[in-house]
Amino acid sequence: MIGSATRLVAIIGTPIAQVKSPQNFNAYFDAARHDRAMIPVDLRSEQVEDFVNAVRGWENLDGFVVTVPHKTAVARLIDDMTPRAQFLGAANVVRRLADGRLSGDMTDGEGFLQALRENDFSVEGKSAMLVGAGGAGRAIGHALAEAGLSDLFVSDIDTARAATLSAQLAEAFPHVVLDAGAIPDRAFDLVVNASPCGMGDADPLPVPQAVIDLIPAEGLAADVVTSPERTRFLALAAHRGLKIQFGHEMARAQLTALGRAMGVIGETQSHG
Repeated sequence: MIGSATRLVAIIGTPIAQVKSPQNFNAYFDAARHDRAMIPVDLRSEQVEDFVNAVRGWENLDGFVVTVPHKTAVARLIDDMTPRAQFLGAANVVRRLADGRLSGDMTDGEGFLQALRENDFSVEGKSAMLVGAGGAGRAIGHALAEAGLSDLFVSDIDTARAATLSAQLAEAFPHVVLDAGAIPDRAFDLVVNASPCGMGDADPLPVPQAVIDLIPAEGLAADVVTSPERTRFLALAAHRGLKIQFGHEMARAQLTALGRAMGVIGETQSHG
């Protein structure tokens, strides 16, 4: 039961109904007997700045998680960020300090890699295709390159955005072969949909069927979409007998990272 003494965290985005963080966090708080709760906030893009300003004076709110499509907007509005969030130009979690200052991080990549580990998949020396160069895609691309990927191909409906991410990662990780543009006719060990494609029933596949057909038997197909749980992309990969990774696995895997970033997991907290 939420009461006047309950410490709050929030998650903002739109649409918000499909996100798993409130369920994951509130189950954790309940099991740990913490008087805390996460509230979902379906927030229009034009109100993000108003929300961030309100958080500065929201005394019983310790932080908030950020989901589609607000990650880059929030990054421009907060006071400081971790080096990886600065590199990515996006924040998916913000901590409210006692003086109202806001500090951000980007843990999508960390959560994605943790989910891969839990699926017994190592990216070291592997090739990958990343579909989506937005906030989640940028974080996942950065994490894959940092984890020892051999080569990465970036695809996005905004070709300039894909090319920019590819160039930035190539400069930061010279040991990784980076490319972007028209999807090549070749096999990738890992194919990741980090775009919203698949949330709607009428959405096209994020990659051509030929890309799925070329994933080797020991490869993996991953999606960040959480609703529906089994996207058509994942269903087709599973039909081939491939290992698949659901969007909710990434969401669950990064709970600890998000909680630590907000100061509500793994630390003894004082007010703010």
